[in-house]
Amino acid sequence: MFTWFTSLSYPIQALIATLFTWAITACGAAVVFLFKKVNKTALDAMLGFAAGVMIAATFFSLLSPAIEMAETLQMIPWLVVSLGFLGGGILLYIGDKIFDILTRKCEKKDTEKRSLKRSIMLIASITLHNIPDGLLIM
Repeated sequence: MFTWFTSLSYPIQALIATLFTWAITACGAAVVFLFKKVNKTALDAMLGFAAGVMIAATFFSLLSPAIEMAETLQMIPWLVVSLGFLGGGILLYIGDKIFDILTRKCEKKDTEKRSLKRSIMLIASITLHNIPDGLLIM
């Protein structure tokens, strides 16, 4: 099966990989339809598992290659990685403050503002996350 997949053109490989990733994500998200109410302990365990997977993915897919590349380019690896990490955090902080300024005039309730803010920050974070991924694929 691996040889069949590698024999395909790159755009077809990307399409299949994208559809596979989408399908797995949809299956994971569909679990929510099986329960009316989720136990808080189970939710905490699921969030912890997801956080662990994301930390591992971040390290092995981004940080480790960045450290190796910085060493190859004779740069200071910890400085390069730290600047990138802090730059992303600062960018999200700035986005948070800009959103606060833009919603000051909004006449919605505080709970609606927080929900909207959380949604917009999530969308912005995912969008920012996908930009380096797209650049890496190029």
